[in-house]
Parts: sequence; C-alpha cells; structure tokens
Amino acid sequence: MKEGIHPNYHTVKVICACGNTFETGSTVAGNEIRVEICSKCHPYFTGKQKLVDTSGRVDKFNKRYNLGK
Repeated sequence: MKEGIHPNYHTVKVICACGNTFETGSTVAGNEIRVEICSKCHPYFTGKQKLVDTSGRVDKFNKRYNLGK
C-alpha cells in the first residue's frame, strides 16, 4: 500500500440518544460520535416494529392470484 494516502483510523465512542454507548473504529475526526438511534432502541431490533397494511394491499394480492382462504 502507498504511504500517506489513507485517513487515520482510530477508536471512537458512539453515544446514542437512548443512553447506550459502544466503541467502534472510525476515520471521523474527534473522540465521539452522537447518533439518534442504535440497535438497542431501533424498533426492528427490539421487536416493537409494526407493519402497516395500507389500503389492503395484501388482500388485493391474495385476491388477484386466488391465494385466499
């Protein structure tokens, strides 16, 4: 590899709005990165995700392809 063309890679502390903290590697200048959402508070990872069926799209699909009851 060529010398002097790569950014400095160092350990930073990531701080989430929910209070969770963890360390990761980054090329971003500074010692900490603040984020609004992380894996501890994201609905997908916590199991609190709600699927919204707008205008009965699943029913329309089932009706179109005769996949009903």
